[in-house]
Amino acid sequence: MEPSYDSEKVAEIHRHLHSHLPSEPALRVKALESLLVEKGLVDPAALDAWIEAYTEEIGPKRGAMVVARAWTDPDFKARLLADAGAAIDEMGFAGQASGHLQAVENTDAVHNLVVCTLCSCYPFAILGMAPPWYKANEYRARAVRDPRGVLAEFGVGIADAVDVRVWDSTAELRYMVVPQRPAGTDGLSVEALAALVTRNSMIGTHRDLTVSGA
Repeated sequence: MEPSYDSEKVAEIHRHLHSHLPSEPALRVKALESLLVEKGLVDPAALDAWIEAYTEEIGPKRGAMVVARAWTDPDFKARLLADAGAAIDEMGFAGQASGHLQAVENTDAVHNLVVCTLCSCYPFAILGMAPPWYKANEYRARAVRDPRGVLAEFGVGIADAVDVRVWDSTAELRYMVVPQRPAGTDGLSVEALAALVTRNSMIGTHRDLTVSGA
């Protein structure tokens, strides 16, 4: 009996297997990491600590503290919007990714969305590690072409009267969004306000921040 060959079935198996594989860039990074570890040039524990620090401690908590101070200190907010790098330096948060930074403010009439269409430039010293979707080709293309549609997929409905502004980051100029302060937070400390700020709100894919339980 001759073996049967079902091209459609084979193609489906091929797609299924590849759907569980990391992306090519991720595989390249993993291969490079393995090589450096094997040669004793990199300590995997140090790498894990660095990633955890930028994901959980350095950012986006740093960015949240910047936003919270802007909410409570009008003079600081003015300096932040005029020269974000210098204002952030006041807080001791200056870094390689914050030197060429512009802050843009959400208002009742304006919503800001940040993207990097050419690559994935991102102020990681302030916002932490970039989320995978920020680096995805689909987001990078559609954020410019159909920002309201992209925002809707993040659960953000923007009224027609609100102007949506898309900011395209580059290696020379990066952006962070200063979200609107939630209502009912007048008595909160800067630390408590910072806890309300989300990473996505500083990218622009989250608009209406809320107080827990509100």
